[in-house]
Amino acid sequence: MKVLVIGELCIDRFVYGVIKRLSPEAPVPVLNPVEITENNGMAGNVVSNLNALTDDIEVLHWSQNTKIEKIRFVEKKSNHMFIRVDEGELQPIDKLSFISGEQRKTIRESDVVIISDYDKGFLTDEIIREISEFAQISILDSKRKLNEGLIENITFIKLNESEYENNRLLVDNNKNKFIITLGSKGAQYIDEIYSSTNPQDTIDVSGAGDTFVAGFSLKYFKTKDIGESIRYANEVCSNVVNKKGVAIPDEKYKI
Repeated sequence: MKVLVIGELCIDRFVYGVIKRLSPEAPVPVLNPVEITENNGMAGNVVSNLNALTDDIEVLHWSQNTKIEKIRFVEKKSNHMFIRVDEGELQPIDKLSFISGEQRKTIRESDVVIISDYDKGFLTDEIIREISEFAQISILDSKRKLNEGLIENITFIKLNESEYENNRLLVDNNKNKFIITLGSKGAQYIDEIYSSTNPQDTIDVSGAGDTFVAGFSLKYFKTKDIGESIRYANEVCSNVVNKKGVAIPDEKYKI
């Protein structure tokens, strides 16, 4: 299976520490770091999840060159995040300004194209439309305000509840394209809610949307069954939200 992932890449860094006192300089806790973890985030996390969920895959990732980092400071015992520091987004990042003939060929030859659009400036509406015109199966996960022209040739769009509210009219007029994730409640497609078979007490939702997109894309390519693909994506999401940080599914979920 050949999958092309297009979207922004960042470094997710978690600084875990212990807190035993307040600062004498201000009413804030003093965090003493004891552990640091680091992994690829945003679209890079989609790639990590794809590779974790199957061995029968070849993944190519197109991303920006501009470095983006998300640094989270977390109290280790409680997993309470005190602050997130984002670096690399104050200036515009480099964008994918055109699709070359060779890139069009890659898009056409990919079994699935996942557009993981964090709306940081790497992708434009025009580029997303062009990508979807050449893709066999296209899955869009986007933070931007969507429109009819943008989604015309997209196979499926994954939104969370707040993103749905930002695009309610468009979604309601194109229900066959949209999958709405509902956290521990599962996901909705058209007017049916696919409940999570294994709802978990959430420890950390970081990257859960990336896991859903990866799981759904793989299962849909193999089965062409939307309901089965949503149920599988729900299952792998239940697994990762039960872990700290930006996690990948356990080995037992491989397909």
